Amino acid sequence: MRKQDPKQRSSNFNEVNLGYSKEEAIKEASRCLQCKVPQCVQGCPVGINIPGFINFIKQDRPEKAIEEIKKANNLPGVCGRVCPQEEQCELKCILKNKAIKIGYLERYAADSEKSQIIPKIKPNKKKVAVIGSGPSSLTCAADLALKGYEVTLFEALHDTGGVLRYGIPEFRLPKRIVDSEVEYIKKLGVNIKKNFIIGKTKSLDDLKQEFDAIFIGVGAGLPNFMNIPGENLPSVYSANEFLTRINLMKAYDFPNYETPVKKAEKVVVVGGGNVAMDSARCAKRLGSSVTLVYRRSLEEMPARIEEIQNAREEGIELLFLTNPTKIIGADKVEGIECVQMQLGEIDADGRRAPVPIENSEFVIPCQQVIIAIGQGPNPLLVKQTNLNKDFKGYLNVNEKGQTSDPKIFAGGDIVKGAATVIKAMADGKKAAKAIDESLNKK
Repeated sequence: MRKQDPKQRSSNFNEVNLGYSKEEAIKEASRCLQCKVPQCVQGCPVGINIPGFINFIKQDRPEKAIEEIKKANNLPGVCGRVCPQEEQCELKCILKNKAIKIGYLERYAADSEKSQIIPKIKPNKKKVAVIGSGPSSLTCAADLALKGYEVTLFEALHDTGGVLRYGIPEFRLPKRIVDSEVEYIKKLGVNIKKNFIIGKTKSLDDLKQEFDAIFIGVGAGLPNFMNIPGENLPSVYSANEFLTRINLMKAYDFPNYETPVKKAEKVVVVGGGNVAMDSARCAKRLGSSVTLVYRRSLEEMPARIEEIQNAREEGIELLFLTNPTKIIGADKVEGIECVQMQLGEIDADGRRAPVPIENSEFVIPCQQVIIAIGQGPNPLLVKQTNLNKDFKGYLNVNEKGQTSDPKIFAGGDIVKGAATVIKAMADGKKAAKAIDESLNKK
């Protein structure tokens, strides 16, 4: 797919990938073999009929392609941009190293949609509350609305989308796409209440009195830190705060928007996932020289290959086998001390554990540090419930997404920890199906 020139895009927040033209989309779709037993569908967490929608694109019928996609996925514009298709549907493609660019074609279909077609829905008079408005919650709400449920979605922030809005930068996922997808879900009949904090504005027990079932999809918004000296210095950000200021509060467009974000000549980002990449690429666009440090090697790095490549093209320095030991400074950040690592035995998560190399410490001068090493469950809601949790505080659910309270279901990062958008959506679909089955038994 065509992209903005790296030198240009590294100083703006416009979308990097420019999308397929009609001719490019038809040419790519024409490569699909239309397998009788499509392995790509098995690789899709929400079960999109991939050969079906690709065939419509081949026929230059993108409106039918998006109709086919929406039978399984109510967020196609989002998924076509941020889903790791290379690890899912495209990985299963029998063309292997020349796999069909399914994600690019999904994006093309979504971007070609001229009008949102709303199906006729027969109300069933049953009420479901959905807490949070990220991908898991939006999916659950949409699927239940299509089944006729009266769905009310409660969002704590002043705008919808959850991680799609506050976490993923504009240059990867333009917020007009999120707005369009949310607008479609509203047209399905979902009532959205913003600035509404379950656990403060109303309790979970209050909702249980009002609704027949509840879905919790509040994500994992509590940032992890390394607990090293100097982490409490000014200009040390969690990736959560840094990205929320930039994406949700539009700090990159200060003073047109009122929320500022501190800028620095030299920034160090700690981490190796997509959130770390997003943080580094945002800092670069704010005018900083950026170094990203990761304690394992490139092969173990969890970020998408495409995002690693984009970051390198934009001039971000990647230091592998490097782990911070302390942040240096008295009343401000002056640098970060790191130790070089080597890979040892395979650890509990199936990767070789990083082991410090003795006497290998060195200092990277910088004025700002962004910690992007994962997030945990936000305790505001889960601590106020008697729902069963694991030792980290994530909600325990059964194979249907049902919690220890049979009336309450949950999915997404509040259950699994930080995962992908599409896996959160799969949880939402599973829970919607289970809620429907549960309420129809009564």
